[in-house]
Amino acid sequence: MALPADCDQEKLAEVAMGMLWLTLHGPAEFPRAWKGMDWDLANLLFQKGWIDDPKSKAKSVALTEEGARLAEVYFRKHFGAEA
Repeated sequence: MALPADCDQEKLAEVAMGMLWLTLHGPAEFPRAWKGMDWDLANLLFQKGWIDDPKSKAKSVALTEEGARLAEVYFRKHFGAEA
């Protein structure tokens, strides 16, 4: 399924990274997250440089250094409790 043309792809990418943060595992220098998401969305995150190429048989995807940092930022932005 292609991403809907009428959606805000920036917000969608941010929320997807926030959700990936919930499933991070592995060492901090090589974080990985489970990649159960739409392929077009995974490709968008790859094009932004936030994850490594998702086209593999692996069930998880490696986050880049920037992606690992942004995953928590976007999680807190979109899902954090208001103080």
